[in-house]
Amino acid sequence: MFKKLSWGHGVVIALGSFIAFILYLILIFPMGKQNAEMISSNYYEEELVYQDVIDAKKRAMELEVHPVYSQDKNGIKLHFPEDRKVDKKEIDFVLFRTDDSTLDLKKVEFLDGTNSMLIPARVLVPGSYTLKTKWKENNQLYQIDYDVLWK
Repeated sequence: MFKKLSWGHGVVIALGSFIAFILYLILIFPMGKQNAEMISSNYYEEELVYQDVIDAKKRAMELEVHPVYSQDKNGIKLHFPEDRKVDKKEIDFVLFRTDDSTLDLKKVEFLDGTNSMLIPARVLVPGSYTLKTKWKENNQLYQIDYDVLWK
């Protein structure tokens, strides 16, 4: 059976295999890739005011005691130290999902009597998030980002 294969047949088989491999890379391989969209739809406008974000993060890092977050079955709780006097007790947060922007959550919450706020578990899907918290004290903007793994 193999005696009838000449070098011409080998070239045709190799070329056919190469074409099949290229078609696989073009048609089948991209279907398995994750969603590759831009982080933000208004990226360029946000980039122009990024110096404000840098300053807010620097001010937050200079604080002696930082807000801390914790997780339990109820959700993600962000607790501010008692000495922090947040203007209007208003916290602006973005829960940014790195792999799927449809799961992002952007909201303004108010601190409760214990200087805490809760992001309820019912709005969270298991996975990796970046929690960006912004607040003002004495009309100065502060921002701290946390990497959160919700299970």
